[in-house]
Amino acid sequence: MALKVIDLFCGTGGFSKGFENLGAYEVKYGIDVLPLSVDTFRLNHRAAIGVSGDIRTTRRGDVEQMTGLKAGDVDVIIGGPPCQGFSSIRPFRSSKDDDPRNTLFEEFASHVNWFRPPVFVMENVVGLGTHNGGNQIESIQEAFNSLGYDTDWRILNAAHFGVPQKRERLVMIGVERGGSIQFPKPTHEGSFRTIGLAERWRMLRPGEPDLLSIDRPPLPSAVTVAEAIGDLPAIGSGEVAYSYAQPPETEYQRARRDTKLLTWHSATKHSDKMMEIIRHSGPNISCIPKHLISSGFSSCYSRLAADEPAVTMTVNFIHPASNKCIHPTLDRALTPREGARLQSYDDSFQFAGTNRGQIAKQIGNAVPPLLGKAIGRAVLNILGEGISRPISDELRAG
Repeated sequence: MALKVIDLFCGTGGFSKGFENLGAYEVKYGIDVLPLSVDTFRLNHRAAIGVSGDIRTTRRGDVEQMTGLKAGDVDVIIGGPPCQGFSSIRPFRSSKDDDPRNTLFEEFASHVNWFRPPVFVMENVVGLGTHNGGNQIESIQEAFNSLGYDTDWRILNAAHFGVPQKRERLVMIGVERGGSIQFPKPTHEGSFRTIGLAERWRMLRPGEPDLLSIDRPPLPSAVTVAEAIGDLPAIGSGEVAYSYAQPPETEYQRARRDTKLLTWHSATKHSDKMMEIIRHSGPNISCIPKHLISSGFSSCYSRLAADEPAVTMTVNFIHPASNKCIHPTLDRALTPREGARLQSYDDSFQFAGTNRGQIAKQIGNAVPPLLGKAIGRAVLNILGEGISRPISDELRAG
């Protein structure tokens, strides 16, 4: 029997898709405030109930009734409460707290408290680790401790887990009191600039002492932009392609090419002025002649390096004025399909929406599925240690 997952603040469901791709999990429920993202979640989690709405107005009892899941039925709760959800963290008064007026973080914690999974995973921006001098995350851990959960957290870089993108996320794992917490082990090498953190040991990187072994072969290098998108048709500004023009060339491309139908490989039609800017583009904004632009961050109007993982994808990666998103060799911004590749979505993953902007926003906001898969594998190891409800060897092998 598959392990049951609830995905809170689910977005497109990229995080939980990573779990599900292991073959050991079944996503039962997801909720997000963005209707289009929930439509995408439903398209890719056919057996799950997807709810579009404010989590603060959906009571835990209603979730129980919709899903048929009761306390003890859920194996893992995952999700990333938005940053504003941490503004007020209060003690929880009872195991049946069903107050619909909670903050967003309290909603996440209350779902954990209501369904009592053996494990939960909460992901968020890396800045949460240093916010308010570290007091904020300590308050979060104290809140979970009051509910009977031990917690620990690390900063993970997606590039260390096979994602062709230097995207950092803070990942907190909680287990029922006394359980063993394990984090995923990096599968790829790479040294990247990171957030300044006093507790450097919280940065989960390859080559840490617990990963070193005289018998361990060297890890492969992080996947680069070219290795991720090099097989996609070379289209220009305003052009679109509906079929692949060449076979995949790398292991990463072969893994993503799980369909014969190419979708959302559609490039933004840039203005004449933007095309002139793009033709001058390089590693940063300083490559652009001053008379062509009036302002912008250093990463704006910049071209991605073909031989490195991409920078963190944003919701505006189809617009060069907003971030570093110009194709390594072609004079245009990335297409939604290229952005999805850099976020490690399989090409068969379906996106609800009618235009590039809608799709790009969903992709940019997502947790990369391959990062989710790595975390899901670590959770399998935790559950395999026998806390509360041990899992079978068959599921653990998934």
